[in-house]
Amino acid sequence: MSDKIIAVEHLSKMYKLYDKPMDRLKESLGLSRKKNYKEHYALQDVSFQVSKGETVGIIGTNGSGKSTILKIITGVLNPTDGSVSVNGRISALLELGAGFNMEYSGLENVYLNGTMIGFSREEIDGKLDDILNFADIGEFIHQPVKTYSSGMFVRLAFAVAINIEPEILIVDEALSVGDVFFQAKCYRKFEEFKKMGRTILFVSHDLGSISKYCDRVILLNKGKKVAEGRPKEMVDLYKKILVGQDVSVIEEIEEEADKILDERQLDYEHDSEIWKKYMLINPELQSYGDGRAEIVDFGIFDEEGKITNTVYKMQNFTLRMKIKFNKKIINPIFAFSLKDLKGTELTGTNTVIEKTETGTVLEGEVADISFTQKMRLQGGQYLLQLGCTGFEGNDDFVVYHRLYDICCIQVIADKTTVGYFDMDTRVNYAKGAVHE
Repeated sequence: MSDKIIAVEHLSKMYKLYDKPMDRLKESLGLSRKKNYKEHYALQDVSFQVSKGETVGIIGTNGSGKSTILKIITGVLNPTDGSVSVNGRISALLELGAGFNMEYSGLENVYLNGTMIGFSREEIDGKLDDILNFADIGEFIHQPVKTYSSGMFVRLAFAVAINIEPEILIVDEALSVGDVFFQAKCYRKFEEFKKMGRTILFVSHDLGSISKYCDRVILLNKGKKVAEGRPKEMVDLYKKILVGQDVSVIEEIEEEADKILDERQLDYEHDSEIWKKYMLINPELQSYGDGRAEIVDFGIFDEEGKITNTVYKMQNFTLRMKIKFNKKIINPIFAFSLKDLKGTELTGTNTVIEKTETGTVLEGEVADISFTQKMRLQGGQYLLQLGCTGFEGNDDFVVYHRLYDICCIQVIADKTTVGYFDMDTRVNYAKGAVHE
């Protein structure tokens, strides 16, 4: 594809961070010649192009500048430096509430959004049935959108965005609030959209969708473009950025990557005591127990033995933890479980279920326990729990140490089935002549 429909050239966006509101006021009134602010670059010298008919994804950690780029392309923000050129009509679905009047009904907002894009009322009338059928929110279309759930809101917003026949569709994480069936409906629309030669640019934390639907992926980190290329390569690189372990690979791709990534290189064999330092840990994790044992280290390892928060569906991974014992304990039980983001426990096991004898552990000893299994959960985000428990006396259950919602495990999938689990189904199909 040679027709460039979006061109981003040396784009930068800088914000002034003031320590005190008074400093901002003094500068705005010209009362101070002193520089009373710090410069924060949300974007720094980012360049890329998008061709007509491409589906391009933008990925990166929180704060990497993904949404900022989309807002500049759509005209919501002005860049500090650089330029953006767009050759085509844009329809953007940036964040919930963007472009909607919360006091208006859904129907009134359909006409408001269509008018803002440049359609006449008669043209919107011609598209109205398609919009309402796609949104499928029934009589709520006549209610103020401030009464909508997030799911209803995004259904209507996406229905408007996709059915006004834009040449370029820009989506920023909006689909993450829809249910799985609506998301499937949207991605089918993406495919129809692509067949029509239209262009899609979207930001998502759903790496499975990025891998499946994108022709090309742009990877950002700390406001800079690290690399761009095929989805799988960029997702793999993103995984390494998440754990701060990849410097050499990035340096081969881009000379300035040493400014982007932490230059620590993890040696798994010689530095095995610091697994958790390379995990993205929940700062609000819950911990409790009587203190006779303590989970001192833990990590998630992929098939290659590398620490990661990201696991590919249908691949093996290993959960490991180290427990220091402050008292002698007979037959401790080691356990883990995975929950969805709503708190529903989906799967887990322990050493009793797995018929693993743990014996007696003495005060001062450290136990190293690992669970290796195949990831069968659907693509998405899940929360990890770890525990060390046991039975004492008259079969009294005791919690020595438990950690809840330790970290988020991102599962990447190129196939999504119904429900939480993939049963690894095999399908046989045959047809032949009818025998009379």
